[in-house]
Amino acid sequence: MAAKNSVKQYLESGYYHLYNRGVEKREIFLDKQDYFVFLSYLKQYLIPKNELELLQKIGDKNLPYVQKDKYIKMLKLNNFYGEIYLLAFTLMPNHFHLLLKQSSSNTIDKFMNSLCTRYSMYFNKKYKRVGRLYQDVYKAVLVESNEQLLHLSRYIHRQAISPQSPQADPLQGWHPLQGWQEMQPTSFSEYLGLRNTPWLFPDEILSFFSKENSQLSYESFVKQNDEFERINKLMIEVAEE
Repeated sequence: MAAKNSVKQYLESGYYHLYNRGVEKREIFLDKQDYFVFLSYLKQYLIPKNELELLQKIGDKNLPYVQKDKYIKMLKLNNFYGEIYLLAFTLMPNHFHLLLKQSSSNTIDKFMNSLCTRYSMYFNKKYKRVGRLYQDVYKAVLVESNEQLLHLSRYIHRQAISPQSPQADPLQGWHPLQGWQEMQPTSFSEYLGLRNTPWLFPDEILSFFSKENSQLSYESFVKQNDEFERINKLMIEVAEE
């Protein structure tokens, strides 16, 4: 019998919560470089690729072979600009969460297979290991209502943030929040307007909240604890820490 959420229902213009974790719950991000590489792959897949410019560079007879080979690989690299819209993310030491929208019905599978395979190859090469990195194929939950969409984004962001305290030791290089801090790489700062990332699309979720009334803001929504256990039931079979 297939694992829950491993059999996927793909819909055109569908919203999905995608996640995966390390085999035997092992850590899949061991240092800041690992987080950076995973995020750089997301960026390369989600920003537009200028194929004409790459072809011109490849055709330059004076270009060194190493540079030409780099541009050829960039030209061949998968690109999902205009097909995948990333709404929110969090990277935890042994798993990750992505909340996204796809424009066609078969894009997510290509995107996730490419992303997970590419990162596994990087990780195994860096740490001189063999074998699979993930516990299983990635899991996908179809978002079926606006309520589920909003609470999924809240759940994903709460994975990576916590109240600031003098004893806290946040991951250096991530933007500190007002009274809170990002303990892990996450898109929460984009939702607070503290960071702008061109390949991330928070506006669709933020449109449900007020920019003028702090009590009705997205920040307030994420920080409140009411009915959190009930809301958690919407997050079907989330990745375990």
